[in-house]
Amino acid sequence: MLKFDEQNQLDSVNGALAIRGELEAVVDGICKKGYKNICWLGIGGTYASCLQAEVHMKERSSIDFFVENAAEYICTGNKKVGEGTIVVISSVTGRTTEMIDGVTKAREAGAEVIGFVDYPDTKLAEMSDYLISYPMNEQLKFFMVADRFMYNAGEFEEYPELYAELDEHLARGLVEVEKAADEFGENFARKHMNDSIHYFVGAGNQYGATYSYAMCYWEEQHWIRTKSIHSAEFFHGMFEIVDRDTAVTVFIGEDSQRKLSERVAKFLPRICSNYNIIDTKDYELRGISEKFRGHLSHLLMRVITARIDVHLEKLNCHPMEIRRYYRQLDY
Repeated sequence: MLKFDEQNQLDSVNGALAIRGELEAVVDGICKKGYKNICWLGIGGTYASCLQAEVHMKERSSIDFFVENAAEYICTGNKKVGEGTIVVISSVTGRTTEMIDGVTKAREAGAEVIGFVDYPDTKLAEMSDYLISYPMNEQLKFFMVADRFMYNAGEFEEYPELYAELDEHLARGLVEVEKAADEFGENFARKHMNDSIHYFVGAGNQYGATYSYAMCYWEEQHWIRTKSIHSAEFFHGMFEIVDRDTAVTVFIGEDSQRKLSERVAKFLPRICSNYNIIDTKDYELRGISEKFRGHLSHLLMRVITARIDVHLEKLNCHPMEIRRYYRQLDY
């Protein structure tokens, strides 16, 4: 398989799961001390992960939590942020300007920061009250934080059962999903490599996936114009510009908002012949109970779309690492 290192993939996910003891110690200490609320703070792709954490907690928890876009927060602020606020962030480089300024503002208001920063010798790492450094797996790390807070609040009694299954089966399961998706990824890339614009639609924890995949991958890394839209909003404007040849892809997960995307998928064949449906339910995840699949469907979608990316990169002869403007200019 193109650009696929199976052992590295296994080690990456298992390594992320292995930091759970460190993460639990942090969250448990915060819960013991007491806190007022939780703020998921992000920008770009990390903001998308915050949106996934938000929908994940929203139907399960009465904890006071909210999501902030770092650039908006810098300008507008939020009176909810203050003493007792726990801000959760993630950063690869540790030097994203909006995140540094946003964290500075939150700390000045009295908030404490849980920082998942890949490089511990960076500015954002230094600003984190609770630093956990482990590369990649941002979505998994965010969900582990959310799950532990909910477990400590008495809202997620299945926590031990879920993570026992994840420790034993998740890494291998995701590797097998990625293998199974390779042919699909190549066919998808060949079909859409020359799109002038592509629309991605999703809901639930898949909306963060559609948002980040359109923006951070197809626009930023493949330089293909896109638009992402929530499935609940598809029938309030967007469907009027879809015709026979419009490129549309619907991400369907297995959480409580699945039916919103199924409605879009059911409608599209009536007006369009250039649509795709990516449904995580089509992929086996051995060892994981059915009741937890919705909890994890965003992770399946990520490895599925990863196979599209590597083939699209090769077909268009465009290395995904190249940027025109990002970190190339002052802006």
